[in-house]
Amino acid sequence: MRNYLFSAGLALLVAAASVSITATASPAFASEIKYVVNNVPITTGDIAHRAAFLKLQRKKGSAADEMIDQTLRVAEARRLGIRISDAQVNAAYQRFATTNKMQLKQLDGVMAQSGVSKEHFKEFIRAQMAWNQALSARYRSGEGGSVSEQDAVRRMLDKGGAKPSAMEYMLQQVIFVVPAAERSATLAKRKREADAMRARFNGCNTTREFAKGLIDVTVRDLGRVLAPQLPPDWAEQIKATKVGGATATRETDRGVEFIGICSSREVSDDKAAQMVFQSEGSNDKNSDELSKKYVEELRKKARIVER
Repeated sequence: MRNYLFSAGLALLVAAASVSITATASPAFASEIKYVVNNVPITTGDIAHRAAFLKLQRKKGSAADEMIDQTLRVAEARRLGIRISDAQVNAAYQRFATTNKMQLKQLDGVMAQSGVSKEHFKEFIRAQMAWNQALSARYRSGEGGSVSEQDAVRRMLDKGGAKPSAMEYMLQQVIFVVPAAERSATLAKRKREADAMRARFNGCNTTREFAKGLIDVTVRDLGRVLAPQLPPDWAEQIKATKVGGATATRETDRGVEFIGICSSREVSDDKAAQMVFQSEGSNDKNSDELSKKYVEELRKKARIVER
């Protein structure tokens, strides 16, 4: 999961994998509606799965409250236009298994035997990934202590450090559009087409020429993006890709995508200092405080009905 989750969330996942599970059948959970949060139902089954997850983590807390908070977070992320695809969740689930030296079947077994279920765990992953992006957006907007470019430079120099540098990328996004209604029928074909175009990619100047003969292909120039501003889902691939190359293709809600790296350079200016400062700040305890404050605000505005 790496950058997808804040440290607290990652610790929970690691704890979940470290617990020894005995081979017992998971209990059958009822599915009666217990709460309605802004018209979204939370069932007794959802709460029971979360209670099992808390037990697996050896963590105290209210399963009902956790499910209410998760529902509010997911809704807020959706309001902000944040969408985490099934492909992203499945990839994160696979990475988690690999990191903990487990086969997928083993991880599935841990989730099933503990009463959590892989479906519940995956939805937890999806919610954490979305919330991470929502928090990052809020932090950048100033709610998390955004500072001006000049203040960032001053603070770093006050600490005895030099003005920081950051990689600046010129990027191009290529989207093979797949309408939702046609996804099951055409996604595999579009993936092959995207892979073929990506293999021919040799710089951003020829992309639109390649795309001319293809149906429903969008090419977007993303402009210059500093490393701390890179989208979390793409950041690692972009950093690992050479100039003139393209990232691997990825299935998203829009279809199949890849990102071309037109150019990159190291810059050291006030804007870079501001982004580096805020990026470092978003990884400390301030993120937990911001998350707590954010959720409290959402709760105050929410309509939560107990059945």
